Amino acid sequence: MIRRYLSKHDRPLDSLDLDVCQRAFDALLVALNIRKDSAAAARAAAMIIELYRQGIHDERQLAILASETGAKARPCRDEGEPA
Repeated sequence: MIRRYLSKHDRPLDSLDLDVCQRAFDALLVALNIRKDSAAAARAAAMIIELYRQGIHDERQLAILASETGAKARPCRDEGEPA
C-alpha cells in the first residue's frame, strides 16, 4: 500500500541509470569546457540527476537541458579565482 505514495523520484538509480547520467555529464563538461573538479561541474551533475529523476532519460537532452539551466559557469576557472 505504501508503494503507491512513493514517487519515482524516491527510487535509487541503478548502474544503467548512472551510466546515462555519466555520459551526459562528460559531454556537458567537454561542450562547456568545465573542469571536472569545479563547482560548476558539481552543479551540472546535480542538475543532470534531477532531470533524470524527473523523467528525461536521453543523455543528449540531459546535457542540453543542464547547460541551459545554469550549470555553466566561468569555463576552466575556479570560482575563487579573480576574473
